[in-house]
Amino acid sequence: MNLLNGASFQRMEGAVQAAELRHRVISNNVANAETPHFKRTEVLFEELLEKSMGGNSLNRFAGRTTDSRHIPIGIGGSNVPTAKVVTDETTSMTNSENNVDIEREMSLLAKNQLSYNFYIQQINHDVSMMRTAIEGRA
Repeated sequence: MNLLNGASFQRMEGAVQAAELRHRVISNNVANAETPHFKRTEVLFEELLEKSMGGNSLNRFAGRTTDSRHIPIGIGGSNVPTAKVVTDETTSMTNSENNVDIEREMSLLAKNQLSYNFYIQQINHDVSMMRTAIEGRA
């Protein structure tokens, strides 16, 4: 029985780690908003997770399991990608070739904080439900 090692828990753990990384990256962008020639960076995780889970792909291949001991193949596997930091080299906001829009970064920071809070609440709920099931009380 995989309570905390299941695919969904690993995805939530990856999402929390990506949100933490995203917070550091956005904070770095904000700190360098006035730095000449600074190029903003961003974190890719949700797109990579969707791709690893087979989302939006025409070539979906999944093995059929006829026994609970079979290893899942293809879609639905527990392959959780790691977050990737990418730099936006194509745009420029000012004459100093800096491309940080402080208002956009602050809104991304607020959105990331809400996502992080949701992930932590979901993990806490899952652990609480497991504790209730183990202890056998309501």
